[in-house]
Amino acid sequence: MKYFYYFLIMVAFFQPQEILAESKKNSFKIAVLYDDEFLLHNTGLNHPENPNRISHTINFLKKEYRFKAHLIWPSFDYAPIDIINLVHSETYINLVKRESERLNKTIATLSTGDTVISEKSYQVARKSVGAMIEGIDQIMQGHVSQAFAFSRPPGHHALRDKGMGFCIFNNIAIAAKYLQKKYGVNRVLIVDFDVHHGNGTQDIFYSDNSVFYFSIHQHPFYPGTGRPSERGVGDGYGFTLNIDLPKGAGDKEFIAGLTEQLIPAMDQFKPDFILVSAGLDAHDNDLLGQLSYSNIGYSKATDILLSLAKKYSMNRVMFVLEGGYEPINNKESAESILNMMISKYSN
Repeated sequence: MKYFYYFLIMVAFFQPQEILAESKKNSFKIAVLYDDEFLLHNTGLNHPENPNRISHTINFLKKEYRFKAHLIWPSFDYAPIDIINLVHSETYINLVKRESERLNKTIATLSTGDTVISEKSYQVARKSVGAMIEGIDQIMQGHVSQAFAFSRPPGHHALRDKGMGFCIFNNIAIAAKYLQKKYGVNRVLIVDFDVHHGNGTQDIFYSDNSVFYFSIHQHPFYPGTGRPSERGVGDGYGFTLNIDLPKGAGDKEFIAGLTEQLIPAMDQFKPDFILVSAGLDAHDNDLLGQLSYSNIGYSKATDILLSLAKKYSMNRVMFVLEGGYEPINNKESAESILNMMISKYSN
């Protein structure tokens, strides 16, 4: 009998590799950060940044059987003001609250720039930042391996004291600051592959050598910033890297930018966490963009970013939706990204 017990102990502690591999595969989880409140940000009839651009994707993900074993859907609350204040001034936060909540079933333009708001926009923007906090917590506390936030409004154009380009609060910048404040993360990489340059994110970290900002985008195009000559100032010099692409550029140029410039830069920077401003408006035939990325391009880019995450940041990476104005494109691009996240880890 004692030999039988010894056998059981051996099985428990020395599982075959295929069993361990299957266990690892089954334990892989991605947090999807979404809340129906994101749909309450009303931008008006025919505005490209509308609820359908994310609802189409969310409906697909909830129904698609092959994702069920890998996706979890955490709930989250509105971000505390002091977390938003890590990036934005109290004056600006109060301005957004005041201008939004005074509206009554109407829409207006935020006084700081070209961003449409409605009576629920302030609370939705706070909820979007709440998604960032929850995604970071889920990863850093070991509940999930990675995360993807399907939030709106987008954020990468928002400056410290100014909303613009459909953006109210700079979600990805707040996520970076939160990582550093709560978890003491030393080096954060932000990769921005939206068709538009993330001028707000760049500005917030332009003199900061603890956050590396990389953007690959169309030029000339809104908002006009993001030239390769823009590399940072002071202690932050060399920690901003911009690649501007001409109209019509596609997967080849996209992947070349990542392999030829981002990877060598990260071999020097060695990020502890990777945040991705996942703008899907560089997809071919987007309403606003004029680049020609494909679903395959987004998949290959994700492969590269996950390889960097595996090498330097313990696989810790969170994707955050920025632009993307064709619902079908968004759904297919998001599907390609998530498929790569799952297959990369499983293999």
